Amino acid sequence: MNLLWAVAVAAAAGVVTVVAPGRPPALVYAILGGLVVLLLVSAVLAFRRVRAIGYVLRDDDLLFRRGIMFERVVAVPYGRLQLVDITRGPLLRALGLATLKFVTASAATGVSLPGLPVDQAEALRDRLVELAETRRSGL
Repeated sequence: MNLLWAVAVAAAAGVVTVVAPGRPPALVYAILGGLVVLLLVSAVLAFRRVRAIGYVLRDDDLLFRRGIMFERVVAVPYGRLQLVDITRGPLLRALGLATLKFVTASAATGVSLPGLPVDQAEALRDRLVELAETRRSGL
């Protein structure tokens, strides 16, 4: 659940209370209580999702794992890496973090490592580019 979605629902609930002041207070409190519960569940799941992301550099490929209930494990051979990109939105920049994205010939791969410290993301990108250049396959 996205935090922005929860904020939007909270704003909508605020608008309902202002526009329709005749609503019973119990209904307004139930809506606000539900939103608080959604925010708490979202925060707990966010921490759990972060802990469910991992990667390891092996001899011939990058092994990437993600998922809580439905685990996804992807092995990307270094020779198949076409692009290793670092992206940083405003929030990630403020926190000193970055997302490392990998592009391969397969559109289904879609591997990214979110929430890496910037220096670690840059070092990993440089290492992966070096490994990809030395192990190009099928070109």
